[in-house]
Amino acid sequence: MIWSSVADQAHAVRTKAISAVELTRAYLERIAAKDGELGAYLAVDEAGAIAAATRVDECVARGEDPGPLAGVPVGLKDVFVTEGLATTAGSRILEGWIPPYDGTAVAQLRAAGAVVLGKLNCDEFAMGSSNENSAYKLCRNPWDLTRTPGGSSGGSAAAVAAGLCSFSLGTDTGGSIRQPAAMCGVVGIKPTYGRVSRWGVVAYASSLDQVGPLTRSVADAALVLEAICGHDPRDATSVVEPAPLLASAPTAGVDGLTIGIPVEYGGDIDPEIAAAVQRAAAILREAGANVVEISLPHTRYALPAYYVIAPAEASSNLARYDGIRYGIRRGEGGLAEVYRATRGAGFGAEVKRRIMLGTYALRAGYYDAYYKKAQQVRALIKRDFEQAYATCDAILSPTTPTPAFALGANATPYEMYLADVFTLACNLAGLPGASVPAARASSGLPIGVQILGRPLDEATVLRVAGAIERAAGVMDLHPPFAS
Repeated sequence: MIWSSVADQAHAVRTKAISAVELTRAYLERIAAKDGELGAYLAVDEAGAIAAATRVDECVARGEDPGPLAGVPVGLKDVFVTEGLATTAGSRILEGWIPPYDGTAVAQLRAAGAVVLGKLNCDEFAMGSSNENSAYKLCRNPWDLTRTPGGSSGGSAAAVAAGLCSFSLGTDTGGSIRQPAAMCGVVGIKPTYGRVSRWGVVAYASSLDQVGPLTRSVADAALVLEAICGHDPRDATSVVEPAPLLASAPTAGVDGLTIGIPVEYGGDIDPEIAAAVQRAAAILREAGANVVEISLPHTRYALPAYYVIAPAEASSNLARYDGIRYGIRRGEGGLAEVYRATRGAGFGAEVKRRIMLGTYALRAGYYDAYYKKAQQVRALIKRDFEQAYATCDAILSPTTPTPAFALGANATPYEMYLADVFTLACNLAGLPGASVPAARASSGLPIGVQILGRPLDEATVLRVAGAIERAAGVMDLHPPFAS
């Protein structure tokens, strides 16, 4: 059952073809055998997982329905607050912190019957594109252990690809679900900003962060996303629209849809990535869609605007980590000495870099020149998408400029930031977006393509992704590490 779909696993548990405990133990045994080399998990909650699976089986035995995700094992990026289970955000500054509550998305998964296996590796505070910024250990790509799984949700993507959980949750601030999904050959979807509650998620950049699933199929993504969407009064940015019905979207087809391909997204990219996008466009044409060129003229400014706005918000959000309320504490003497010692020891180099960038951009005398200007550019980028969606229903583009790169290859921050060049405009505009496997490179590595949709139109994104998935035929392939 390890490689069965989420729906099939839940059905098997509900019909007693397999018990939730048996299914959970199968994943726990696989994690024990495989993850020492992969590095996808930061913590495995064996006792908690078995207890949760037992409750699902007891519910089935009583003739009750445990929910749409009955007994399905899930891994959580370690930015999700989990009651009784350490949450570190991949950072030493939160080492040993045990939250007293579940975040909303986690609670919704539990209510739907899912079984939490543990917490997954990530770049520290979700700041990174390769998972190399984790304070604890390296995570590797299951297609090639010398390469990155992507980031910041690298552990979430690697665990799903390697069969160490049935599905996972990640967060996406500038592409951190879609980019690792593409590099690990799985499906990743970032819903519209506000679709899924951020309450109980360790914040990076609050106007950009969004929660979403990583799965082995588009149908699985639709099922999980439907389970975690919905208004949450504890999250002031949560949209009030009811949760969408998405289960039928992946098979609805694309006949009659108009798909736009931005001319600005065809720049300096790997030729095999460009060929995969063209192949996906041909698939959509053959399925009845109209494929047209569109323009998003302010695309070139998305990267610099993002790297002003996101660090500015991070500098504010991370001020709370002071060594007093939770996490590690270092230093003696006055408050300033404790702050300095704690943050110096607790934060990694990339987090410090972004805090300093953000603090600089928000200083008096620089706010107008940097932060305010970046927000004006953000408004222009959002307007570009609004104008594009006047003529098309969804947008097709590369997810990444290259397949998964070698660990240590992107030596400078700028080289690393370019890994998200095609994904971060989606966050600036608050749009839904997905990456779906579309091809394999000559190296054998997976290639993903990106679909972007109108606000609150996750259904169309899933329709397009489903059409590509069916024709591309790459979802049945498993990475060498998975064998």
